[in-house]
Amino acid sequence: MPAPLTRRMTLNDLRAARQSGERVAMLTCYDFTTAQLMQKAGVPTLLVGDSASSVILGHESTLSVGLDFMIELTAAVRRGAPLAWMVGDMPFGSYQGSIGQGVNNVCRMVKLSGCDGVKLEVAEGHLKLVRRLTDAGVAIVAHLGLRPQAVGLLGGYRFQGRTADEAMRIVTLAQRMEKAGAAALLLEAVPAVVAKAVVERTTLPVIGCGAGRYCHGHVVVTPDLLGWTERKPRFVPDLGNPNRPVDEMYGEYVRRVSERQYPADEHDYEMPPAEQADFAARLKG
Repeated sequence: MPAPLTRRMTLNDLRAARQSGERVAMLTCYDFTTAQLMQKAGVPTLLVGDSASSVILGHESTLSVGLDFMIELTAAVRRGAPLAWMVGDMPFGSYQGSIGQGVNNVCRMVKLSGCDGVKLEVAEGHLKLVRRLTDAGVAIVAHLGLRPQAVGLLGGYRFQGRTADEAMRIVTLAQRMEKAGAAALLLEAVPAVVAKAVVERTTLPVIGCGAGRYCHGHVVVTPDLLGWTERKPRFVPDLGNPNRPVDEMYGEYVRRVSERQYPADEHDYEMPPAEQADFAARLKG
């Protein structure tokens, strides 16, 4: 099993993993006590996700959680796992209004929580914001693919990159986010072939959340991993009996990611063959 963390993890560790081919495990975390257990179990990277809206507060979507709440959770996780590389998630409404609003709120998150990076669910319109935040010295994780904060626009929690058109938009946006200065990418619920194209056409660390084996790191929502939620997404690994001690399950998840046992074929989303052939032809062109 993985050993407890003994040194501070940094963005450079993610960059080194991309170069070396190592795989980095990430889990969501929402409180001090769980963060302590995760650091002891050797979980190197943590995401304080706005999924807290659902799994902590019981809302139907991520849209209800506020910035002050997310800052408090992120600060608690920082105190519990001071050695992990930790990403704070910006909630819906905290950065969409204007560039000035986004810069102020992201800087507030960093200053008050002590997080190492900040995650934004991005579209084309966020390129200027990412550039401004990068100029300010903030490590931005650009979240593409399925964006839960845009669930109303997307028409539900459906995996993205189903068609060649969708896939090319994801690849192109990933490239533009890199040029804008994003420090890393997070791809949620996309076929592995789409993630592979993003990995091959950018130089950033890519974290997958249901995005297949080609990503440099992998993240899942911890209550899903532990079997505590009613509907577990298809890309979440089965670690056995949910009554098993949770620190063992955290360690087992890290082991499977680092040894490339997760994700496997059964965790992937797949494009229809005709769309995949069209996507491959466009990439070559």
